[in-house]
Amino acid sequence: MGVRVDKWIWAVRIFKSRSQATEACKSGKVSIDGLALKASRIIEIGDIVEVRKEQINRSLEVIELLEKRVGAKLVAKYMKDLTPDEEYNKIDLLKHKSFEFRNKGMGRPTKKERREINIFKDR
Repeated sequence: MGVRVDKWIWAVRIFKSRSQATEACKSGKVSIDGLALKASRIIEIGDIVEVRKEQINRSLEVIELLEKRVGAKLVAKYMKDLTPDEEYNKIDLLKHKSFEFRNKGMGRPTKKERREINIFKDR
């Protein structure tokens, strides 16, 4: 007997709400072995669920099944995070990439400056 994938990824706190978990499944961001899953797909112990969230690909092994949300400290009993460190390093790189330095007292950028910034960032 298994559990719906949307319930499980919500219960182990990958998404804040069950509707967000269901929407991620519908949009193809949740998969097993490269195959996108429907929200109603039943998962079993030992499955490796891949979730694309915030521009990183997380790999999660199902250790135990659950349908009710648990506290953050208890999540380790139900899943094992197999995500490589390079994926988590992407977040740090993206934070630094989007940062724009502006001297103090310069105020907000004008419309022209904003366009130039956007053109520069798109390259």
